[in-house]
Amino acid sequence: MSARTIRTRLLAASTITLAAFALTACGNGDGVRDEGPSAGARSSARPSEGTAGGTTAKPAGTRTTTGSPSGSKNTGTTTGSKGTGGTGGTGGTGSTGGSAAGNGGGTRNPACVAATTRTTATVVSRPLNHLLLTVTNKSSKNCDLTGYPIVRFSEAQSVPPVAEETHPQAVVTLAPGESGYAGVLLSAADGSGVHGYTAKTLEVYFGDKGGSARPALPAKGVYIDEKLTVTYWQQDLDTALSY
Repeated sequence: MSARTIRTRLLAASTITLAAFALTACGNGDGVRDEGPSAGARSSARPSEGTAGGTTAKPAGTRTTTGSPSGSKNTGTTTGSKGTGGTGGTGGTGSTGGSAAGNGGGTRNPACVAATTRTTATVVSRPLNHLLLTVTNKSSKNCDLTGYPIVRFSEAQSVPPVAEETHPQAVVTLAPGESGYAGVLLSAADGSGVHGYTAKTLEVYFGDKGGSARPALPAKGVYIDEKLTVTYWQQDLDTALSY
């Protein structure tokens, strides 16, 4: 066999071998499939990232929760406002306290006056030489009968003194229809009094602006002397006549 023939065969064998090698390289489906799973793995990784993104969505929900506390703060603020209002109300209660103080203070009823009362004078048998003054409230409201009666018999130039020991513990208040009383010692029971005379008229004064009443005396009048004394106004008849 000639050398040329041998080279030709070797060249053909080499060509076949190279062709087989090239075919093997081009037809290696495993290599392509390997790349496919890798891409698939990368694709699988993306959903994982998406899942992570889903997890991130929960913090978004957390922001909503954060918004909720803000709402709670608003609610708290509103509640606080109400609380403040309540405090104001309590202050009002304090103010209610001021109203109570006004009622409980020294505020009295209007003074009893001649125009809204009826005054009578009655000579009593006991104690001796005593006259009972009775003032009855004819109005529809309470009135206060303060101090003692300022009386003037006939044309006397002065008013009789008051027996200080008869001062009541409280102001005499007359409800509609109620009466207050005062006793008048006309003269000494033992006749020791001087400057006596018989008075046939009587006038009872109710202060500077309260007017006066002129209760009737017995037709024969009443005898008075220097012992003439009055008591403070009293809530009951017996106390008025105890002096």
